[in-house]
Amino acid sequence: MSKIPIYFFPGMSSTSLIFEHLYLDITRFELIFLEWLDIDKSESLDQYIKRYIPLIKHDNPVLIGVSFGGIVAQEISKLIPVKKTIIISSVRSNKEFPKLFRFASKTGIYRCLPTSMVNTVLGWIKSNASQHTMKRLELYDKYLPLRDKKYLDWCIREVLKWKQDTPLDDVIHIHGTKDEIFPMSNIKSAIKIEGGTHAMIIIKHKWFNTNLETIILKNNNEKDS
Repeated sequence: MSKIPIYFFPGMSSTSLIFEHLYLDITRFELIFLEWLDIDKSESLDQYIKRYIPLIKHDNPVLIGVSFGGIVAQEISKLIPVKKTIIISSVRSNKEFPKLFRFASKTGIYRCLPTSMVNTVLGWIKSNASQHTMKRLELYDKYLPLRDKKYLDWCIREVLKWKQDTPLDDVIHIHGTKDEIFPMSNIKSAIKIEGGTHAMIIIKHKWFNTNLETIILKNNNEKDS
């Protein structure tokens, strides 16, 4: 029996390293971890998404995306046939954005964010950090290394201007009840992970290692028991 291909898309500022604690049966699944492509700041999300298509070498793959990677996975699913799309710590439409996101999109205030100062601020924090804070910063450096201004500005712009205002059919959404970026109160339909934060793909990896294979293999019209 041929393996089920699964393509993984990391969240904003992260790499495929966020999936390092994820274990799936490699006799049953073929795992392909994609990274963020180089950014052209004049490029729209629609244009950017099309550059991923040549990288997807299998028919009817499963797409799994975290946060902004979940948006990327959904956009790709509009262009090619897929077996299943699973999003984690993400949103199924712009109606699930928090009010601050909608305000920033309408006013354009996001253009004033000092993204060029991110590394400077982190350096200052590190020089004054306690041991506990330093450990958290080390995790930040490990899992969120992409902090180039051009990249951050583009990501923020394209997330806020995402045009999807109605959820796509058959997208499976896994979301933490303590998500600090996309609050659970705005999420309309999702598999809930109690206590899960926006970083739960790392922190709650044991839940995914127990449940993700079943979610992948379950028919889309099959109800949870």
